[in-house]
Amino acid sequence: MKSMKQFLTITALFIACTGPCLAKSLKVYKHIDKDGIIHYSSKKPEVTNYRIINIRCPECAWKSKINWYNTPLVKNKFEKEIQAAATKWTVEPSLIKAIIHAESSFKADNQSSAGAQGLMQLMPATQKTYSVTNPFDPSQNIQAGTAYLKHLLNTYDNNLRLSLAAYNAGETAVKKYNNNVPPYRETENYIKRVKILQKRYK
Repeated sequence: MKSMKQFLTITALFIACTGPCLAKSLKVYKHIDKDGIIHYSSKKPEVTNYRIINIRCPECAWKSKINWYNTPLVKNKFEKEIQAAATKWTVEPSLIKAIIHAESSFKADNQSSAGAQGLMQLMPATQKTYSVTNPFDPSQNIQAGTAYLKHLLNTYDNNLRLSLAAYNAGETAVKKYNNNVPPYRETENYIKRVKILQKRYK
């Protein structure tokens, strides 16, 4: 019975992980109290005898088996910021939303192990190019991410597939393969994921 309760507790923590959070795992704090009861929490406990468990989130991995045709969409978040960026850079709001969902699952404080930050997972070089002072500020992040996306669309003659490949793998990788999508499973899956989400957000 105890093991079942522990399983249910850990499972409940995954509720916070909707979409491809890019963190690759869920950090869980585990500690045993004076009565021998095991506690799990996503927040650091006010005790010293805890240990951290990194639990992989099935939806976070790029090769996840999540069905992107019916996974819940994130609605009514950052609508003003998305619309402002869409208008300024003439990019469809549905595409911006799809990228935000695929990159951070609409979590403004998301940060990947590679150093990408915020809603649209901007790398430091991109932040510098677009004068981002706070990558975790939704407005700045979405404006810069959309500006970069517009740059890619212009670079690849509005070829969405190539633009998404460059957003995911980098322009250098696309150039390396003679302006074709790099043969990376992660990139192929990313393109499919964003395209599915874009259609659903329209």
